[in-house]
Amino acid sequence: MRRNVLGIFAALILTAATACTITTQDPGYVPPPPLPPMEQLEQATVVDAKSFANGDGVISFITEDRTVACSLTAARGEHVNLPYEQNNFGDTANNKLATVPVAHCELAKYPQPKGEDVKDDCAGINLGYLGGVALLTPDSARYGECRSGVTQMEATYGPKGSKAGAMAQLQVLGDGQNLEGNGLRCSAYKGGVACGNVSAGVGFFVSPEHYELISGPEETASTGPAEPSKTP
Repeated sequence: MRRNVLGIFAALILTAATACTITTQDPGYVPPPPLPPMEQLEQATVVDAKSFANGDGVISFITEDRTVACSLTAARGEHVNLPYEQNNFGDTANNKLATVPVAHCELAKYPQPKGEDVKDDCAGINLGYLGGVALLTPDSARYGECRSGVTQMEATYGPKGSKAGAMAQLQVLGDGQNLEGNGLRCSAYKGGVACGNVSAGVGFFVSPEHYELISGPEETASTGPAEPSKTP
């Protein structure tokens, strides 16, 4: 009887030992590179936007490292409806302007715009076009704006930021997650944020180190019917 018990005990130990596996890291493993911005926006899971809603159809978020804050919102002309900044979007004088869905992002630290991306002469003085803000409409993307002073994000989370106020209350969008609003998407990934109109192939990527503007595919020139030959 004792031998049977010892035999069973030994068998259990052997079974447990063989069932255990030890995982070791492959020193040669190289993780795949991040997807290009538009592929990230198309493939990443879209999360429920309810907890990011700020009223008036605005969806706002901030990245985990507090370097980028964005809103999927609307604009009338140059007036963007932002819950954390004073703006003239709701002024009755602007009601005659078309309301356009936009994605708007601000950065706490940012690169300056490249010369070819400066889209405004700032009231003719050609000074004051600064980085730190990106804007996406359904058919175009731009980086930079005419302003004096810092962005609201820079005032909150920049080197001398207050770390308080409306920006500090924004919901965090986790790395790799997508939000969608009014046909536009934004995704927190690769140390920054990508926003785009996936169907049009237009978007941008912004981070503290660099930015990228993405234009849609070039339109194929339409060709009319060939003229009939005039040779008899």
